[in-house]
Amino acid sequence: MIRLSQLSLSRGVKPLFEAADLTLNPGEKIGLIGPNGAGKTSLFALLRGELHADQGELDFPARWRIAYVAQETPALERSALDYAMDGDTTLRALETELAALESHPDNAKHGIRIAELHAALADADAYTAKSRGEQLLTGLGFTSEEMQQSVSTFSGGWRMRLNLAQALMCPSDLLLLDEPTNHLDLDAIIWLEDWLKRYPGTLIVISHDRDFLDGVVNVIVHIDDRKLRRYGGNYSAFERQRAERLVLMQSMLEKQERHRAHLESFIRRFRAKATKARQAQSRMKMLEKMEQLAPLRAAAEFSFAFREPENAPNPMLLMDGVEAGYTIRDEDGHPLSTHPIVRNITFSLQPGQRIGLLGVNGAGKSTLIRTLVGELPPLAGNIIRGKGLNIGYFAQHQLEMLRPDESALWHLARLSPDTREQELRNFLGSFNFPGTMAMTPIAPFSGGEKARLALAMIVWQRPNLLLLDEPTNHLDLETREALTDALAQFDGTLIVVSHDRHLLRATTDQFFIVADGKLGEFDGDLDDYRDWLFSTKLSQTKLDKAKAVKATGSASDNAQPAPSTPSSSPDRREQKRMEAEDRQRLSARRKPLETRIKRLEEQIAKLQTRKAEIDAHMLSPTLYEPEKKEQLKTLLADQAYCARELAQLEEEWLEKQTELEALIKTA
Repeated sequence: MIRLSQLSLSRGVKPLFEAADLTLNPGEKIGLIGPNGAGKTSLFALLRGELHADQGELDFPARWRIAYVAQETPALERSALDYAMDGDTTLRALETELAALESHPDNAKHGIRIAELHAALADADAYTAKSRGEQLLTGLGFTSEEMQQSVSTFSGGWRMRLNLAQALMCPSDLLLLDEPTNHLDLDAIIWLEDWLKRYPGTLIVISHDRDFLDGVVNVIVHIDDRKLRRYGGNYSAFERQRAERLVLMQSMLEKQERHRAHLESFIRRFRAKATKARQAQSRMKMLEKMEQLAPLRAAAEFSFAFREPENAPNPMLLMDGVEAGYTIRDEDGHPLSTHPIVRNITFSLQPGQRIGLLGVNGAGKSTLIRTLVGELPPLAGNIIRGKGLNIGYFAQHQLEMLRPDESALWHLARLSPDTREQELRNFLGSFNFPGTMAMTPIAPFSGGEKARLALAMIVWQRPNLLLLDEPTNHLDLETREALTDALAQFDGTLIVVSHDRHLLRATTDQFFIVADGKLGEFDGDLDDYRDWLFSTKLSQTKLDKAKAVKATGSASDNAQPAPSTPSSSPDRREQKRMEAEDRQRLSARRKPLETRIKRLEEQIAKLQTRKAEIDAHMLSPTLYEPEKKEQLKTLLADQAYCARELAQLEEEWLEKQTELEALIKTA
């Protein structure tokens, strides 16, 4: 169990937490949310022992093994697979000691220790470590060939994937993930979500991806007004509970203000009258003792809208037999070779279409977008753009194109040099760049602020076609929601590549997929794509393993080839039938547990909401007046009942969750 008691922490002169309390139970999967700068990463540093609280206590079992994603990746010549396996530090330490003893000239003296090390390696699943490492890297988008490449050959984003693989490889009781989806595409996120659902330890994850949070976590901890507030359920449940809490707090605040106004009015009217002086004094004391409810501090929602396009050519553009790819050139710019990635694209884009572009990493989605916008010329075929086509383009590398030494106003004025400065400043103010912030260089801006500036520049240009390649990178939850709302109301045409499934569902109405070097319409939704993705990766993993066995196996001249299809072997058919029966039996055992766990989570969420209402109601000073004695008794009884029921339900939830995890582990 993790327990924070009256914990306070400041960084410099900025207080992050003040007398914060929180309890997290073993095995829970927690989403940690809050505005940028609220202290999420600092809380992780506290858990890792890198920071210490100014006041209060942070307590969790000392024996717990903690895994987290390293922020730096040295340019090693070590292979990607070996680097990922290095995450299991216990295994590596055992291997190092065993190798040293076995290479010792007089290793007979160390026979007992060598035997102990072999036993320890077996306990550490040493003989499945390579397979586990390969599965992790495959899920994160690495091919079999890339697993053998040295770490130094990968870009920064891919090195962060390797660091994530290391953290997942490490056997742990507590896993801390800070924005794990930032450097992943949709296929890797779907795989990671599935992996984390099966993680048996305690998980705390910081993320701005609401669909990811909905799919993984069962507790939300919200950093609000330097406190840590716990909500049962996933992110969607948190939104509902917080909205209810804000409504309740607003009602209580208004009630207290009315009562305060009544007392102040009585005091003003009667404090000078001898017959009423005693009553006025009594009410003055009551007013002094009245606890001032904190005003609501719900963050002002950021929102914006795309301006209505001036025209809409029909069709927007045509692609006829297009090949999208890259041309390798020499130092003088002469072409050396071409590398087509997506071939034979014949496609007509009509006004009003809203397309989500799907495909595994490396399939060619970004290449296709860059070809559509004109950054990459087609290797073959023709692209015909409609008259009046105005493209708004947001690329993954968009932030790198901004000038750090210039201001937000300078960037916007460069697009529209004849526009009055005040009009430009008013526009930037609507994107949360007020006053001097619009005039200062953007070098110290956060990634989210730079992304917001890039979006403002697109909106200013009034496009009728938006081509967006991972537009939510660096955006917090509030800005993502604002972008989603703006895109949903956009009157033009849209093609978007994104790993944010909430954005895809809310803003697109059809999907196209890039796969096997082709572009085609995908007949299904994101759940169907998830199923397709897992079946594709599973097939590819089996194919890679078969190739590895064929390459390393010692086949004799007289060896008979293995059957090529399941239908050619009765034993294989029988095996498949038995596997299907096993799956059915497992499903039959899991379903009651999963149903009960879901029901328990719903009951816990309702009780937590009810208890929060009671706690808030008991803050009212009028409740402690003599005539409210019976009402106070009822509330105290209800409060005790909620606490008792919550404890019982949480204990049962933990038992059922443990049963389910044990069932999955032994399957």
